[in-house]
Amino acid sequence: MSQSSSDAPGWQLEGNAPLAYDTHIVDVFLQAYSRRLLEVAAIKPGDRVLDVACGTGVVTRLVANKVGSAGQVVGFDFNAGMLARAHASRETAAAIEWQLGNAADMPFADATFDCVICQHGLQFIPNKAAAVSEMHRVLADRGRIVVSVWRSIEHCRGNRRSLTQLSVIWGENTLRKSDQHSALVTLTSYTSSFSAGFRGVEIRIERETIRRESMAEYVPAYISATPVAATVAGLDKEAQAKIATDVRDALAAYRVGDGLAAPIEAHVAIGHR
Repeated sequence: MSQSSSDAPGWQLEGNAPLAYDTHIVDVFLQAYSRRLLEVAAIKPGDRVLDVACGTGVVTRLVANKVGSAGQVVGFDFNAGMLARAHASRETAAAIEWQLGNAADMPFADATFDCVICQHGLQFIPNKAAAVSEMHRVLADRGRIVVSVWRSIEHCRGNRRSLTQLSVIWGENTLRKSDQHSALVTLTSYTSSFSAGFRGVEIRIERETIRRESMAEYVPAYISATPVAATVAGLDKEAQAKIATDVRDALAAYRVGDGLAAPIEAHVAIGHR
């Protein structure tokens, strides 16, 4: 499947970023939410499940272990680097099919899946209404959809402080762009799409706390997995150290000993076909 560059999802990660993402974003931000998402989705043995915008496959692998050998699991993403990282990961109870493509034009037959999951991915898809329509199309009757996005940046206060500090260097667009790619506005804007095609749509708020033992290790790791990573990597060591120090200082309110405990919130939308 081809997709024009104008349709490409925003903030695509390149180079070694999938490894940094897997190590520093998945482990820090997504593991707890992934398990919760599976509970909400009520995944059971034998289910056919599609994970849209699967990234490096954190949810996909958990799903595969839930559905077992009788189930079917597909991880679908636009980013080839993310899929390569996902494909290289450990074995699971069910075989996983990894597919590259555009969520607004998926290559699956109607009514193929019992459940469609999209964890923190809808905000990166340019044509969200088309993607939601495609998710509806590939769901079987009485199938279920579970979609999560971060709440707006003011509800993810540690991230807000980090990105506010980075915006001092790279401009307000850093913070604004992050909020555009995180906020529920990207989901509530398409509530009508959900309501038009899905029954019993419910939106929940899920709260978590980011916990890391070492603030000094967390900050550069966090920066390395963001879209400003390449720019920071091109700076000299002194400039890199100054940026890391400034971000650590901005997170002082969430310091616990040498580590970090910062609140973060997400919205989860649930619906049925």
